[in-house]
Amino acid sequence: MLEIVGLGAACDLAQEWIDSPRIRELRDYFWSRLEDALGERVVLNGHPSDRLPNTLNVSFPGQLGHEILARIPSLAASTGSACHAGSYDPSPVLSAMGVPEVVALGAIRFSLGRTSTREEVDWAVHQLLAALPST
Repeated sequence: MLEIVGLGAACDLAQEWIDSPRIRELRDYFWSRLEDALGERVVLNGHPSDRLPNTLNVSFPGQLGHEILARIPSLAASTGSACHAGSYDPSPVLSAMGVPEVVALGAIRFSLGRTSTREEVDWAVHQLLAALPST
């Protein structure tokens, strides 16, 4: 029962900031930095604008998301949902969206929080670029 109360309290707190224009702009800044640096080597998963304001899900086609993250141990991100932890199969959600397996396996989900900054996004982009094989 306490867990339900705790979840409700967390939802109340998140409601105060999650749809903030600042968070949405930071998410879009993150995507634009990746797209500018990588071009066709990065793909946005999901609708360009109708998506969670604090979440960026991208794929690095031909790469494995879990291997990219393994090269950046100080970056907190995910390659799938918590219920699929340890699985290296394509996300069922991305598969249902019609995302090809070669793209879906390279997916990484980034979540921004109320205290996330532009400097942290720049750092994450720098780390990702260093972790990806150059072509």
